[in-house]
Amino acid sequence: MAALRGLPWFAKVYLVAVIGTAFGLLAHGVAGNSRIEQLEWSTLLVLALLFLVCESMPTLLSVRQAAVSVSFSAALAAVVLAGPEGAALVGMTAVLSVRPGLPLVKRLFNGAQFALCGYVAGRVYESLLGRSAGVPGVGGAGGAGGIAFSDLIVPFAGAAAVFVPLNFVLIALVLAATGQADQVPLRGLAQFMVSYLGYATFGLLIAGLWATVNSIAAVLVLIPLFVARWAFGQYLAQQRSYDATIAALCQAVETKDYYTRGHCTRVSRASGMIAEEIGMGSERLRAIRYAGMLHDVGKLGVPTKVLQKEGPLTEEEFAAIQLHPMRGLEIVRGIDFLDEAFAGIMHHHERQDGRGYPMGLAGDEIPEFARIIAVADAFDAMTSDRSYRNARSVEVATEELRKSAGAQFDPVMVNAFLRALDRQGWEPPRTVAVPPADTAETTTKDHDDPTAPIQVVSDVTTGTER
Repeated sequence: MAALRGLPWFAKVYLVAVIGTAFGLLAHGVAGNSRIEQLEWSTLLVLALLFLVCESMPTLLSVRQAAVSVSFSAALAAVVLAGPEGAALVGMTAVLSVRPGLPLVKRLFNGAQFALCGYVAGRVYESLLGRSAGVPGVGGAGGAGGIAFSDLIVPFAGAAAVFVPLNFVLIALVLAATGQADQVPLRGLAQFMVSYLGYATFGLLIAGLWATVNSIAAVLVLIPLFVARWAFGQYLAQQRSYDATIAALCQAVETKDYYTRGHCTRVSRASGMIAEEIGMGSERLRAIRYAGMLHDVGKLGVPTKVLQKEGPLTEEEFAAIQLHPMRGLEIVRGIDFLDEAFAGIMHHHERQDGRGYPMGLAGDEIPEFARIIAVADAFDAMTSDRSYRNARSVEVATEELRKSAGAQFDPVMVNAFLRALDRQGWEPPRTVAVPPADTAETTTKDHDDPTAPIQVVSDVTTGTER
């Protein structure tokens, strides 16, 4: 338990409480319990092995140090086939997981929380089944235990409805106690729970097959269980592939301007903050973050000499700048997973008053994604270093957003961003070190910064601001 030494005191108390409760409950349940004596240990052993195989081969998730396995299906099967005490014993085998590099304290906690979930779910199952004595059995109309399979569905659903949320709460609390609260998937929680409850039904499948083919059921159910695990892994691999594609495009864009490096990532983060604040679902949240990352990808189609030109632009050069959203759409049109992100890339320079580009849309004509990105883009431009000025403070930038709400920006999106800033804060980018003289950019304009409008000249003597 040496790993406990570096943890906050409340995390230590929580871990000791969960682990101690689970072991105490097992000791009490095993000692002199007639129901334990009735258990078929061959059944318990097969269930434990099935649980352990699944628990030892989790699929890593896209959050730090997190993984998911479908082992809880075996634990729920044990609820039906072995009762609360048997389910607790099966869950405790997580301590023996062969996952490499897993510290002892994590093994103990994993086993303890599975044991507690199994025991509580078993009690709920028995109460709904109307049986509180003996080991629950399953069969056909007159199968083992005298309980028809159809009679198990509602009690099993109740057990799963307790097991999955309790498992989530126990893990969320340990993450919060150890300073990893940001890893708790509160956004999209309902979808997360429904997905897990769906996988929980494999436990009922195991129990149903058991009555027909006995322990061979474990081998048969391994097939759909590992198909489910493969699907988890494929989804993660797909998301990583998407992220790598987006990152490569962003890197290509940012090589054209030293002072905007990191801009795409920050706009993506700020766009996500606004989207979360207005209650976007998980799929649209992912899309808006992609749109934020790629909003300026059209710069790849703008001549570098125009992007880096000092002083006013000619009308032809300004037209090239105005076309960059359309160029961006052309570049990413073939990436089908971007979905609604296309609209954000295309229209993020439209204005509420209709004076934006490329199409001069106004108000609600502007897609929601574009209205979000416009606020995030301008905020990061103002709070980042540029070649012609130092970064402005968050306070100055937010005041400028307020002043421009209704004219340049959607007031709803501005207010949502300000609320998100108050709650989450913002860490401005580090001060940009001046690059060597032969590579330094000396641009004196910024199409993203509302406080530094581009100068456009139609001839050598006349100039107007755009």
